Amino acid sequence: QVQPVESGGGFVQAGGSLRLSCVARTDTFNRYTMAWFRQAPASEREFVAAIRYSGSTHYSDPVKGRFTISRDNTRNTVYLQMDSLKPEDTAVYYCAADRSIILSSLRRPDQYESWGQGTQVTVSS
Repeated sequence: QVQPVESGGGFVQAGGSLRLSCVARTDTFNRYTMAWFRQAPASEREFVAAIRYSGSTHYSDPVKGRFTISRDNTRNTVYLQMDSLKPEDTAVYYCAADRSIILSSLRRPDQYESWGQGTQVTVSS
C-alpha cells in the first residue's frame, strides 16, 4: 500500500481558490488511480474527483466546472485545484489511491486501498 499525504488545505472566503496536493510514496505511482473525497461533519464521505493512470478524469456534479484534478507522475503527486469555492465545499478532503479499481467503482470509497489523513478546507460566506 502507498501512504498518501495531503497538504494545501486552509481557510478561504467564498469565491476564492485553493490547491490541494497529495504525495504518494510508491515506485509505481503512474499505475495508480488517484482520487479526492471529502467529508463534512455528520455526513458520509463523498466522491469529489478521480484521475486514472491513463490520465482520464472524473468529477462529481457539485464540483464539475469548478475543480480540476491533475497529476505529475515525476513527482508522485496528484493535485486538486479548487476555484469558485462555496461554503458547502467546507469539509475534510482525503486523498485515496488504488492500483486496480475499475471504472464503475471510482466513486465508491470502500474500493480504494490507501487513504491519507485528510486536510481541512473551510470556506466562509
